[in-house]
Amino acid sequence: MIKPIELPFYAKIAFILVTFLAIGFIFCIGKDVITPVLMAFLFAVLLMPVFTFLNLKLKFPRHLAAIISVLIFALFIIGILVFISYQVTDIANDFPTIKKNANAFILDIQKFIRENFHISIGEQKKYIDNVAKDSVKNGNANIGSALISVTDLLLDCTIIPIYTFLFLLYKNHFILFFAKLINKENHAVLKDILSQIKVSINNYIVSLIFEMIVVSVLTSLGLWIVGVKYFILLGLITGILNLIPYIGILIAGIITIFASLTGTPETSVILSILIVNLIVQLIDNNILVPLIINSKVEINAMVSIIGIIIGGAVAGISGMFLAIPLLAILKIIFDRIESLEPWGYFMGNHVPKRFIWRIRKVKTEN
Repeated sequence: MIKPIELPFYAKIAFILVTFLAIGFIFCIGKDVITPVLMAFLFAVLLMPVFTFLNLKLKFPRHLAAIISVLIFALFIIGILVFISYQVTDIANDFPTIKKNANAFILDIQKFIRENFHISIGEQKKYIDNVAKDSVKNGNANIGSALISVTDLLLDCTIIPIYTFLFLLYKNHFILFFAKLINKENHAVLKDILSQIKVSINNYIVSLIFEMIVVSVLTSLGLWIVGVKYFILLGLITGILNLIPYIGILIAGIITIFASLTGTPETSVILSILIVNLIVQLIDNNILVPLIINSKVEINAMVSIIGIIIGGAVAGISGMFLAIPLLAILKIIFDRIESLEPWGYFMGNHVPKRFIWRIRKVKTEN
């Protein structure tokens, strides 16, 4: 029997750091391929109960069960997009009113700046014109980037359903592949890891959907009380964009303020919208996220924030969305491998109330 090699602590740390750097480098150079695969994996885990019901209960062939599962999910997404596009068309019809109210709102802001900061309206317009000229100079690059982004989005919308179908179809094949990678005595641990990953991802995605619904309802109710037109659409957009950490709610607030100009340019309405978004975010961050999200993935806030920032730097919005479930998967693996258990504890949110160092006294003989 081959004895395992015992390495000093500093060597283990060095190997861990090199491994993390290698994985990060692979993600950076292959994000266009890896990101759709990971998104499809999450959707496949979410659709697994539907696939299992169709395949085992209703006796559908595996191919047909996988196709129907993906189609159900695609129709759900398409239904939401159709509703949003229908409402956006109504907002587009009110564009002349939006333009008129926007000009009135900008004029009020310019008067406020002139009265409080003693900057004339002419100087403000001159500054805005200079900024506009700089934007025009960089317009070609921005248009090119936008076209590339749209192309990538269309490609992902095509390839992700295909990947999801393949994950569902070859589920047992992948499990057998992992089983062949490790020794038979560790198969029980592998089975536990895979089952916990399935439960964790399912709970996380279902919790996200529930959080999205609650945020949408609360925002719609608040906007209805304030008197904003299209409050249902704006509440739904806020709930969907809230899935994007940090920047999602900012984008939703800008869209809501822009849409509110279909009714009135009054500053009080815009302030009311900001207050509504602030209250909903306080409820979301202090009640919904701790009770619904954090309780499912069991990852502490510091690791979550660092993971989201790294995910955003590597793969943009998709990386920010994937950060939490990937961290949850890593924690499940770390918790069940003895040598990696300290890292799983570090990622967790179980903070002891008190820790006392217990140092054993050693008697020395003279």
